[in-house]
Amino acid sequence: MADTSDFKNGLVLKVDGNLQQIVEFQHVKPGKGPAFVRTKLKNVVSGKVVDKTWNAGVKVEVATVDRRDMTYLYHDGSDYIFMDSDTFDQIHIGEQILGKSAKFLLENMLVQVAVHEGEVLYVELPVTVELVVQNTEPGLQGDRSSAGTKPATMETGAEVQVPLFINTGDKLKIDTRDGGYLGRVNA
Repeated sequence: MADTSDFKNGLVLKVDGNLQQIVEFQHVKPGKGPAFVRTKLKNVVSGKVVDKTWNAGVKVEVATVDRRDMTYLYHDGSDYIFMDSDTFDQIHIGEQILGKSAKFLLENMLVQVAVHEGEVLYVELPVTVELVVQNTEPGLQGDRSSAGTKPATMETGAEVQVPLFINTGDKLKIDTRDGGYLGRVNA
């Protein structure tokens, strides 16, 4: 159990049977009335963000979430195989847990896996990843009907909107949170 004075960003709480992570919080002491704490909570499983206000001094149950560094090894059917960097144990994580981030996994990539009571909650990839363009149409300089972008298929199978000057074989920096193009990597 934790008190509202123990709140900090990243702390995972058990609220109404769900695991909620504190995204941000603010202690408020109004001129009149008791103090309270405003929080923005993110559901660890679904990703939904909600606002919740707590009276100061309220006790809240804290969930222990173990974040482990793991290396992505390979894809096998609907499972993705990861290896614990310390114990060398291998675990299988399903596509439904990885979600859209599975499109940006490269072999031997170091990721963080969050585990609660033996159950994998989510996999956190690095913010950016460098991928090679597998296939893209040649961009025509005069074509501006698509605001100067075109689709490109990356080496992992992810499809990313890129500027017209990008060619097949270019190495790009991609944001894993939203799949956005960040720039070309000079080799």
